[in-house]
Amino acid sequence: MRSFEERKDGSVKIQQVVYVSRANHKPIVLGKGGQAIKKVGELAREELEEMLGRRVHLFLFIKVREKWLDDPERYREMGLDFPKD
Repeated sequence: MRSFEERKDGSVKIQQVVYVSRANHKPIVLGKGGQAIKKVGELAREELEEMLGRRVHLFLFIKVREKWLDDPERYREMGLDFPKD
């Protein structure tokens, strides 16, 4: 899931999923009390605001999707080339 919505007040609402390949990776990305993903979100939001020149409302979601690293479609969704062995 990824969405980019311009709001009436001129700001932007962005929703983005961060995929992990194993359930035990999710707590690592979240961090204790959600502090790790919160920090990532804060830094990303600040950088996006600077790039876009307007307020950004950033929402990050962590989802487990096994073997997503081996799925060429996931890479295409992110605008990346699938790595060849």
